[in-house]
Amino acid sequence: MIITAGIDVGAGAVKAVLFGFEGGETRLLGKRTDRIRQRDPYALAGESYDRLLAEAGLTRGDVAYCATTGEGESLEFHTGHFYSMTTHGRGALHLDPEARAVLDVGALHGRAIRVDERGKVLAYRMTSQCASGSGQFLENIARYLGVAQDEIGALSVTATAPEKVSGICAVLAETDVINMVSRGVSPPDILRGIHQSMATRLAKLLKAIGTDEGVVLLTGGLALDTGLVAALNDALAGEKLALVARSHPDSIYAGAMGAALWGRFRHDRLRRAEAAAMSAPA
Repeated sequence: MIITAGIDVGAGAVKAVLFGFEGGETRLLGKRTDRIRQRDPYALAGESYDRLLAEAGLTRGDVAYCATTGEGESLEFHTGHFYSMTTHGRGALHLDPEARAVLDVGALHGRAIRVDERGKVLAYRMTSQCASGSGQFLENIARYLGVAQDEIGALSVTATAPEKVSGICAVLAETDVINMVSRGVSPPDILRGIHQSMATRLAKLLKAIGTDEGVVLLTGGLALDTGLVAALNDALAGEKLALVARSHPDSIYAGAMGAALWGRFRHDRLRRAEAAAMSAPA
């Protein structure tokens, strides 16, 4: 069995996966995510990787190729590094073969990626530097509202009168939220308003990269936010795009999965090159 690893060092968390390849089959051997929470992300990545290997009964020596993505290029033990657009595209296609676009919504930014049936990136576009469309902003607002992060989506979908929130910048959006709380607006209506603002921006990104039909898979830290997925589908309909946004239980691992899968591809190519060099006449 050929084993490859993928490690995605993000702004908010480290995600790591292990894949085994044997007899034409691809099997997920393990997965792990660790929130950074002001820790050294590179030290945490090494610890997370070793714990994942231990859980699978493996050592670093058993891994044929350890691929990194995100901010993981500086990890000393990695074999190779892949750009995150490439890994999220490949990982999304592995999770949902019907996906032809990816929305990577992480702690600091949102990014739309258009891919073909092989996972090749055809176009991409990112949100602006402003953090109002990011997971970190939403987490800060939830903390202000006294809402747990895993409750955000469920509360948002129960909203009855969503309040419009500024989508221009995080400072203005936070000011809007403070004013709403003082007026007695409910947390579900505030959260739904934030989701709608984020979804409008993400829908425009998809439109900008020429994605107008098919499946869009959410990846990144907010991929499992049911409120955001619902708001995004509403926004796509509003933009008259024949797109369906959906998520996958393993969406947050898409970058790490894509890295491991591309790692297998590069490993095989290197092996073939070595074999050709050895068989070449002196």
